[in-house]
Amino acid sequence: MIGEGFGNIFKIPELKKRILFTSALLVVYRIGVHVPTPGIDSLALASFFARVKGTLLGLFDMFSGGALERLSVFALGIMPYISASIILQLLTVTIPHLERLSKEGEQGRKKITQYTRYGTILLSVIQGFGISIGLESMTSPGGAPVVLHPGWAFRLMTVMTLTAGTAFIMWLGEQITEHGIGNGISLIIFAGIIVRMPNAIGNTFRLLSTGEMGIFAVAILIVLMILVVTFIIYMEQGQRRIQVQYAKRVVGRKMYGGQSTHLPLKVNTSGVIPPIFASSIIMFPATLASFITIPWMQRVAAAVRPGNIVYELLYVGFIFFFCYFYTAVTFNPADVADNMKKQGGYIPGIRPGKRTADYIDRVLTRITLGGAIYVSAVCVLPSVLMSKFNVPFYFGGTALLIVVGVAIDTIAQIESHMLARQYEGFLKKGGAKMKGRF
Repeated sequence: MIGEGFGNIFKIPELKKRILFTSALLVVYRIGVHVPTPGIDSLALASFFARVKGTLLGLFDMFSGGALERLSVFALGIMPYISASIILQLLTVTIPHLERLSKEGEQGRKKITQYTRYGTILLSVIQGFGISIGLESMTSPGGAPVVLHPGWAFRLMTVMTLTAGTAFIMWLGEQITEHGIGNGISLIIFAGIIVRMPNAIGNTFRLLSTGEMGIFAVAILIVLMILVVTFIIYMEQGQRRIQVQYAKRVVGRKMYGGQSTHLPLKVNTSGVIPPIFASSIIMFPATLASFITIPWMQRVAAAVRPGNIVYELLYVGFIFFFCYFYTAVTFNPADVADNMKKQGGYIPGIRPGKRTADYIDRVLTRITLGGAIYVSAVCVLPSVLMSKFNVPFYFGGTALLIVVGVAIDTIAQIESHMLARQYEGFLKKGGAKMKGRF
């Protein structure tokens, strides 16, 4: 039973310690979200954010768990770290030095991690300065300025505060990954999204009590949510397994090899990167329009707001592009085929070397199409629900992919800790396991 599996967690001292450590650091993060940056009129800032929910600022506020809306010390969130990581991954393909580091094992990974930290600080300084300049031009709908005392003193204080906040979040994430359970950075984003659920549930009950939503619509919404989450779990674990056979080798008097294994290719190799990038690009005009009152820019911003057909078509197009682009950057079939050949492995019926690389690339291209369709469907869902069912919260898209994906990874790590110590996991031994299939 699942209940028995959860009960076994507290029978393992190390696992219990890791979970409590993770929970404590996430609580520290949530406390920091409510610590304000000096020199800000919080009421004027809240009024400003009320009219930018469909912009890039609204998207970043979701990832920061509401910290940007309050302009707390954690206002930048973990986005600079994510951006720096993505930039380093892209540069690894084009810069030979970084490519060599990525193949040097643990030492190379440590060096790349160090570069990522430097990049995070640099991006935080740039974004913090941009936010400080933008804040000075912000006013509430009533005309009240957001910044109490504009000037270089405010700008420098804001840059130092926000950069220090992001550095601290980065440290928290690394500590969770090393001493806790799960991926720290992902769990921080997870916590920022999950914390909004009580407010969303409260809004739903409010609409139900006032008659704006019917009980039948709420029932349909609950069933639809369960189906979508189940579908995401299935697809996130989905794999296309290519059989790999290893030739037999004789070393001395012993024979090695000869076993058969498989090469797992994920259906959604790119994860949540495509919707994040696609949203950022499309929402950029709306973000500029919230600061600049130029007629043609206002028209463009109105055309690419969520719910419009232009927005949905662009969104799906960019998701497809980034699904293929990011998969091509992070997965190199030629390297996989080369390593397979060096280890004496081959795909039955396919000649080792270039033929194997071409075959893997062809299979990966086909399953990436399915992954792009799946991500697009999940990401377009919020607009449909909001327009057809008057849903009072953002359901689906990037947020739901992150929440479900992080939950699956964290449960899998807890499961591995329990099974390694001969405890039964969340699922019975004779039942299904946390593994992908397609």
